[in-house]
Amino acid sequence: MTPWCLDIGATPVTGGVHFRVWSPLADSVEVIRCARGEEASCPLSRVGEYFQGTIPGMGPGDCYWYLLDGTLRRPDPASRCQPGGVHGPSQVVAPDSFAWADGQWRGVVLEELITYELHVGTFTPEGTFGAAVERLDYLQELGITALELMPVAEFPGSRNWGYDGVFPFAPHHAYGGPDGLKSLVDACHRRGLAVILDVVYNHLGPEGNYLHAFAPYFTDHYRTPWGDAVNFDGPGSDGVRHYVIGNALHWISEYHLDGLRLDAIHGIYDFSAGHILRDITRAVDSLARHLGRTVHVIAESDLNDVRTIAPPESGGHGVHTQWCDDFHHSLVTLLTGERNGYYADFGLFSHLEKAFREGFVYSGEYSRHRRRRHGSPSGDQPPRRMVVFSQNHDQIGNRALGDRPSTRLSPEQLKLAAGAVILSPYLPLIFMGEEYGETAPFPYFTSHGDPALVEAVRRGRREEFAAFGWEAEVPDPQDEATFRSALIDPELRSGGWHQQVFSFYREVIRLRRQLPSFRRPEREEIQVTGLEADRVVVVRLCRGQAELVVLFALAETSCRVRLPFRHGRYRKLLDSAEPRWGGPGALAPEALDGGDEGIGITLAPFSVVLYGRDRDDRRRNGGPMPTEEG
Repeated sequence: MTPWCLDIGATPVTGGVHFRVWSPLADSVEVIRCARGEEASCPLSRVGEYFQGTIPGMGPGDCYWYLLDGTLRRPDPASRCQPGGVHGPSQVVAPDSFAWADGQWRGVVLEELITYELHVGTFTPEGTFGAAVERLDYLQELGITALELMPVAEFPGSRNWGYDGVFPFAPHHAYGGPDGLKSLVDACHRRGLAVILDVVYNHLGPEGNYLHAFAPYFTDHYRTPWGDAVNFDGPGSDGVRHYVIGNALHWISEYHLDGLRLDAIHGIYDFSAGHILRDITRAVDSLARHLGRTVHVIAESDLNDVRTIAPPESGGHGVHTQWCDDFHHSLVTLLTGERNGYYADFGLFSHLEKAFREGFVYSGEYSRHRRRRHGSPSGDQPPRRMVVFSQNHDQIGNRALGDRPSTRLSPEQLKLAAGAVILSPYLPLIFMGEEYGETAPFPYFTSHGDPALVEAVRRGRREEFAAFGWEAEVPDPQDEATFRSALIDPELRSGGWHQQVFSFYREVIRLRRQLPSFRRPEREEIQVTGLEADRVVVVRLCRGQAELVVLFALAETSCRVRLPFRHGRYRKLLDSAEPRWGGPGALAPEALDGGDEGIGITLAPFSVVLYGRDRDDRRRNGGPMPTEEG
């Protein structure tokens, strides 16, 4: 089997560069070569709906335009590099010129993902891929196993969340371009870290989107909150699907990425017989098998539609895992008391209990926020099909001020939230800075060049938050100070309560990685009990003779509870209330030895406590027990 290669865009070949562009709307396409201040045009030949040809004398580093019908000058829809930004010419890149050092890398299996989401521009003061490399040892110290980069495709200006990208194949020039991203991925692999990239297939940004002139990439049959929907099922959609699937495979093949996070799939409309999500996942799986690597496809969705993650043989799309907003909403509303906007659907203790037990809280029930029934049952899906979090870029940045939980919650509540995510049966994700209680906000920011668009974005943000019930003054997205305010400072982890929170995160992640029961729990191995009167959720994981019990206490005062299962001897592995984590003092005993009526235990306010079976006790009762450290 020959290696996969991108068949659109500009590809260096012996003696020149081969160009291929999908452009059924044009009668003619020429390549305008930009070299040494001079321009020369070369026509391409039509082959079906594509124009293609090889131009001698061109090579990597050369810039070019496409000229449509002799009048319209446009960058390449499949440009690998935009050195002058979204309105400038494209640049030829040799996809195989980078000297990779990760030949033995095989990836991180799904159940071992502990993901750290970051924004390249605000992760370091320099805001580049190269600067991010300098902080990888810090992330290793934390213990995470995967980085997830917010979108890096070329967007207008130098400041953006990334969801306004308009050149899906081109890493942003201000971040360091193609070689910068490859260097970051290579450095991650040398440290045993996987890299997941957030990709946007539901829309393109409003500034610098030149695809309309080439082909029917978009449709007005559907609308997204961000503009025209991508045309996945209408006339001409075969070329669109080829473009998008090619984009997914190019990230994996040319950049050695270990996963793709598909942004907001509820904005991807496809009523064809074979859904684009299924086709993307199948293509990724096929390439991963050929490369001998583990590669993940992760969906962001607010549909609560189990078909996203159900296998194709069960009528699903087969996406490997998906973000679970319901877990976040259930947890955060209990900790903060907020009920605005979509939080109106949450706030009951039973919601968090169900989130721990099944994932989706709304699995067909009536949603006040949506004013209709919502969701489908997910309780039969393996827990590894869900990614959970107490923070992410959306849940922080889509607040009026972009304020973080650390500005509203106590350190005890922050540790409880960390434990709930990382010690859950699901795949944990943390957002940059969360691990030490970063207080810098993460507001929405842009650097558009179109004054009318700038004002439209400002007005839209104000109206959005007014409808959500927030009365605070919304930071100006276009103001560079808004962007600067989001820069994180990991040095905070070296002192005060930040140090204690950081040490707690490290310990919880260490336990998650060390204890076998967390690695691949199945539904039948998990028992979830809600003690609503005491506001305590008990999660019990049983694998063979090994057993873990995690208690999440959400009460504001200490409480004594009786565990809802029979006797057994347990030893304490973690207690967030201990003084070494900055807690008020542990109330839960170091060991438990219950009787037939269950085990009584006192829990500190807003605490998480983890117990494991005592192997020696198991032996005294007639049989060996596998150690949880093994």
